[in-house]
Amino acid sequence: MANPSIWPGSSSFSTGSNPTPFGFYDVDTEFQTDADKVSNFCARRLGYPLVDVELQDISFYAVFEEAVTTYGNELYAYKIRDNQLSVEGLSTGSLLNKAIITPNFEPIVKLSEQYGSEAGSGGNIEYYTGSIEVTGGKQDYDLKAWASSSGVEGEYGIEVKRVFYESPPAIVKYFDPYSGTGFGYQNLMESFGFGGMSPAINFLMMPLNYDLQVLQAIEMNDMVRRSNFSFELRNNTLKVFPIPRHSGSMYFEYIKRDDRINNSVDQTPDRITNVSDAPYDNPTYSNINSVGRQWVFEYTLALSKEVLGYVRGKYQTIPIPGAEVQLNQNDLIAAGTAEKNTLLEKLRGYFDETSRKALLERRAQEAQFTNEELKNVPYTIYIA
Repeated sequence: MANPSIWPGSSSFSTGSNPTPFGFYDVDTEFQTDADKVSNFCARRLGYPLVDVELQDISFYAVFEEAVTTYGNELYAYKIRDNQLSVEGLSTGSLLNKAIITPNFEPIVKLSEQYGSEAGSGGNIEYYTGSIEVTGGKQDYDLKAWASSSGVEGEYGIEVKRVFYESPPAIVKYFDPYSGTGFGYQNLMESFGFGGMSPAINFLMMPLNYDLQVLQAIEMNDMVRRSNFSFELRNNTLKVFPIPRHSGSMYFEYIKRDDRINNSVDQTPDRITNVSDAPYDNPTYSNINSVGRQWVFEYTLALSKEVLGYVRGKYQTIPIPGAEVQLNQNDLIAAGTAEKNTLLEKLRGYFDETSRKALLERRAQEAQFTNEELKNVPYTIYIA
């Protein structure tokens, strides 16, 4: 078996020889400079020159590239999680690597529109008006059959939102047509300049709570002592109360359920829909600060330990005069894996501490502490 290649002690990064597997950062001059420095750093941390290191420059370049890419992946994955609601729906045509993302209320507005549509107070779903012929003595009406016969198209049918079959408002019964005709009240209205208005204007003289109690009494009377106007809808079958005594038209409002479903799904192409299509590219190495680069260097070393362990695992022993030397491949792989996990956990913890939520909570705590401190500051006394 041929002896493994040994680290020669130095390296020279050259873009013409395809030094890294993917070439993400080969044209970055600072990456080129640091590639040789990192190779020398890792070789020395692995024991060179006291022991042979069975790695070449392209091995160090490959893990260096992987470390920078891993750093970028962790960074942009954090940014996507922190800003997903704000970037969802944006165009995928522009990279977000250097973008400052301000939280927006677009998702909340869209959700509010859905609630508004259901409540009939806004939204983006159109309400339609229909009518059926009510027959005296008939209480049940099939609105689904009406939709089919009226040519109302839709895969999911219609949903009735409101039926105009209701008792007159209580305020209509509030005004007694004979109230206010007494000379005393009428003269009082004249004295205040209200004589040209309806005789029933005397309700202005009563407290508002009295008016509310009268209206509630009228509604309760109609509900308990009379068969009040009402209806119920079950599976688009309309049942009206009381049973109609006369024939005529009854109007109602409805929506097409297709509109609700279609409005909840935006099929606009080239839009951010999930974390996988958010337009983030690999980081620019020259833009990574010294803190980030130090993490990259340490992660490169951890990867180098793993690679060296795999190399030594192939050979396991090296013959020497009169004996064999057992290599430490298992220790290297275990150490490299543990260091990788520690570095990733540390990096993710740092990103979590700088998330928007964490920063807002910290600012709120600082404001609270400041207010507590200000309580102990005496007020300034001004002497004229």
